[in-house]
Amino acid sequence: MMKKLLPLFLLMLLLAACSNDNKESTASENDTHIVIASQSEPLTSMVEVAAEVIEEPYTMELLPVNDNIQYNEATFNDEVDGSLSQHELYMEGFNEEAGADLVAIQPAYISNVGFYSPVYDSIDEIEAGAEVAIPSDPPNEARALLILDSAGLITLDEDTGIDAAVSDIVENPKDLQFTPVDLFNLTAAYEDGVELVFEHPNLIANIGLYPKDAILLEDEDEKRFAFQLVTREGKADSPKMQAAKRALASQEVYDLLMEEAEHEMFTPAFEPGQPAE
Repeated sequence: MMKKLLPLFLLMLLLAACSNDNKESTASENDTHIVIASQSEPLTSMVEVAAEVIEEPYTMELLPVNDNIQYNEATFNDEVDGSLSQHELYMEGFNEEAGADLVAIQPAYISNVGFYSPVYDSIDEIEAGAEVAIPSDPPNEARALLILDSAGLITLDEDTGIDAAVSDIVENPKDLQFTPVDLFNLTAAYEDGVELVFEHPNLIANIGLYPKDAILLEDEDEKRFAFQLVTREGKADSPKMQAAKRALASQEVYDLLMEEAEHEMFTPAFEPGQPAE
């Protein structure tokens, strides 16, 4: 009887060993494979270039998403390792709303945002009662209003800052009429003839417009609005995310951004080869 059981026992040991090897192999792969969610250019291309230059044994994969919500939910739910799609203020808004623990660990670039008009050639031409399309999400709404405040078109409450909202406007001498629009539909608002439209350069470029065509641009020193590599707090110092930071701060990724400088769409927010500490 013992002779019959012995081969069975050995087989079970062999299977158990194979199972452990598979688990260790999967765990090892998870420790070196990095998935980053992103949804628009040049962010997606940055991830793809970083994937080409990331140091061994790490690999990087781009997960394309279709809206401004998926990448944060996927990161928070550990479906991806991180995202490259937003500035820190937008991330903080998601954290507050979802009770999440996302952190920004590597700046990428500052998007040279501004206001475009199919009607006016300068802000001096803006007429009383003009419609102004601004982003419907609070962080980008605040960004748009701060630009208008800096230009003297409106005055915000002096206690208002990066949380500015239309309700914080204390002076509106031209009686501008504000219409909240989803960030990805603002270009359509321009095409529909809205007099003044806030937009990001990578989105307005889809209809052949660039920052040089804007009638009002954001101050170049607004580094707080730099797009960032974002991950969960518990992963921020992990070897794989540190490798991701180094890849995204590489010379090759910097060169990609500088190619876009032809239209002054973006300003790199890092020095090549110098990832954030």
